[in-house]
Amino acid sequence: MTDNSNQATLARAKERSAEIQAHIDKDPSVFRILTGDRPTGRLHLGHYFGTLKGRVELQNRGVETWIVIADYQVITDRDGVGPLQERVLGLLADYLAAGLDPEQTTIFTHSAIPALNQLMLPFLSLVTEAELHRNPTVKAELDATDGRAMSGLLLTYPVHQAADILFCKANLVPVGQDQLPHLEQTRVVANRFDKRYGRSGDKPVFPRPDALLSAAPSILGTDGQKMSKSRGNTVELAMTADETAKMFKKAKTDADRVITYDPDNRPEVSNLLLLASMSTGEAPEMLAERIGDGGGGALKALVTESVNDLLAPIRQRRAELIQDPGYLWNVLARGNEIANERANLTLTEVRQAMNMDYPA
Repeated sequence: MTDNSNQATLARAKERSAEIQAHIDKDPSVFRILTGDRPTGRLHLGHYFGTLKGRVELQNRGVETWIVIADYQVITDRDGVGPLQERVLGLLADYLAAGLDPEQTTIFTHSAIPALNQLMLPFLSLVTEAELHRNPTVKAELDATDGRAMSGLLLTYPVHQAADILFCKANLVPVGQDQLPHLEQTRVVANRFDKRYGRSGDKPVFPRPDALLSAAPSILGTDGQKMSKSRGNTVELAMTADETAKMFKKAKTDADRVITYDPDNRPEVSNLLLLASMSTGEAPEMLAERIGDGGGGALKALVTESVNDLLAPIRQRRAELIQDPGYLWNVLARGNEIANERANLTLTEVRQAMNMDYPA
């Protein structure tokens, strides 16, 4: 795909997202979103500002929200699952502490929903190997393997995501612009299924989900690089205030004592200002003006205080939740029950469309 076509696709996605936001304000009941995370470690500020905060806002605006804890996807690029139960429990605690309400939001795990995963079989028949290899995420993972053979699960990762979205008939998926190709693959699967198996005069089996582009700006880690758990440059939601202060104390800045917001020429300083801005709601330019010639020390003190103030109630609630694992497992069990009911209904529709609904 050329740069021009990429830009055109992004422009259309932004325009459509603006239309959807206006529609949500008028009638949120017509939307169902599906989103989720792999339980590979604790959530950090990048997750909070990039996705989690937005999920809570959509839930509170009245949009039906489904969140998958993608435990099966842990093994797409790993030889084992690690301390999976601990990570699933921690992820669930992060969700609830940040404001997701299990009475409004369905939270479930891949491995507990057999009918969801069974959709992979007919869906795989609708895509080609070449299409999967062209997917940007698959291509990036292949480039990063250093010659290691790609697993079949990693190659078919976009189809698994399609099953996640379509099993619950989600019609809206919050994504960053780099995830647009995944959503397009889901739309392709839905179109091809209904073209191949759809019944004349009936409504389509699957919706054509839209992207809801995140408005959150991209933030960097404390070392000025992409925020990543593997780089050790993140501020986790579960960290203490002292641990957060230590992370920001070693954050990268520059030699100029006068603090200015200049993302192009001063990315590390501007990133810290952006974090403080997103935590307080005050413009980064105003924060920079307030610090003046206070230097990196004053900047780090400000961002530490701002982030700790933001996260204090979340951390307190998270600590309470972790002390009650029985409650957390009950929340997940209920979410899995709801997801199984929905998945079984969808699989029945799929079997009927494919003439595979045999008499008992």
